[in-house]
Amino acid sequence: MKKTATEELEHRQAAPLATPTDLKPAATKDISATMNAILADVFALYLKTKNFHWHMSGPHFRDYHLLLDEQADQIFAMTDPIAERVRKIGGQTIKSLGQIRSLQRVLDNDAEFVEPSDMLSELREENQALAARLREAHDVCEEHDDVATTSLIEVWIDETERRTWFLFEASRRGDSSGH
Repeated sequence: MKKTATEELEHRQAAPLATPTDLKPAATKDISATMNAILADVFALYLKTKNFHWHMSGPHFRDYHLLLDEQADQIFAMTDPIAERVRKIGGQTIKSLGQIRSLQRVLDNDAEFVEPSDMLSELREENQALAARLREAHDVCEEHDDVATTSLIEVWIDETERRTWFLFEASRRGDSSGH
């Protein structure tokens, strides 16, 4: 018996996403969980970076504003490759802001005003923590021989360390003796 168009659509909507992979189900489960937590952190760090970008003030406004905009773009650029890696290995990825909220380890900052130096310090610390979490995720992926994800993570660690470095240097107070 031939299905109607409506029945076919309902069947396709109810069919589980089962992307074929040579990874074991345990690998898909572990890597997906790890990378979804990273994805939640990346979304939260993106929003925090944009928040500080939008609310920057002070004598270094232009430089900091542009720096944070550049960093936010780089952070946001990580989101799609992370989610697509999860899907490519047969996993499910984040579907809502509520799910991001439940997984994120990046702390929100809803303060009415934050000093520019505190913004830079907070973002430096969050990027540094993200680099450490990316290394942990790398270990999980490496344990399951997921070379493609480990390769992406290596680039993201380098980018995250660069953001940390720039935030550190931008927030340093120099003295006239050159020390």
